[in-house]
Amino acid sequence: MTLDEIAYNLLNLVRGGRSNNDEHISLDQIKFNIKHYRAMFIRRDYAKNGFVSRHVEQDLGCVRVEPVDASKCCNLDTDCPVYRTKKEIPKTIRYNFEEAISHVGDISGTGTIPMVASNTIQWLPYDKYTNKKMKAYMIENYLYIYNAEGLEAINVRGVFEDPKDVSKFDECEEGGCYDDSKSPFPIPMDMLSLINQGILAGELQLLSASFSDTDNDRMQDPKTIRGVAPKKQS
Repeated sequence: MTLDEIAYNLLNLVRGGRSNNDEHISLDQIKFNIKHYRAMFIRRDYAKNGFVSRHVEQDLGCVRVEPVDASKCCNLDTDCPVYRTKKEIPKTIRYNFEEAISHVGDISGTGTIPMVASNTIQWLPYDKYTNKKMKAYMIENYLYIYNAEGLEAINVRGVFEDPKDVSKFDECEEGGCYDDSKSPFPIPMDMLSLINQGILAGELQLLSASFSDTDNDRMQDPKTIRGVAPKKQS
């Protein structure tokens, strides 16, 4: 199912299958809640099992990189060249203190570049067994590749907070590789059921209890609260 289909389905459930022009619950609001619950359940799965379903991963495709200096200063170089992604990597779901990047590798998607923690990169040149091999690390939403001379592009897969953010990486199709109305939402069906239950019992129940609009008169009607009906105009 697409995100739009999931959101419309939830809206129909809370409205009892009725639709009108006065709807006070916005689809954008429902989509935000779906993404929030998705992130929460994915984090729970990872904390419990140490891994997550491949159905929640997304592939950024061909991610271009460029040579930069390792220096954090604008006008001072260290003569220590590294390669960095030209674009920021979409924000990942938080796995404790880890980035939810499941794969960094060559553009064929098979060869792997190991990820290391950014606070260990100062020791990379001193590892006599692996100091000549490529390593990847994340700093301020950019992926850096160490020992990557001549590298032009990499492949990256991960679990991202907002699946729509991956659209800016598609170089093959005009309009991006993800669309709320066309692309399958990256989530397994069993988790989707939990998300629906959580939203229907939480946010949408509160919203639907605040207003009831059945007249299709472009006016939102306050619903009976605590058994007291709103006064009718004489």
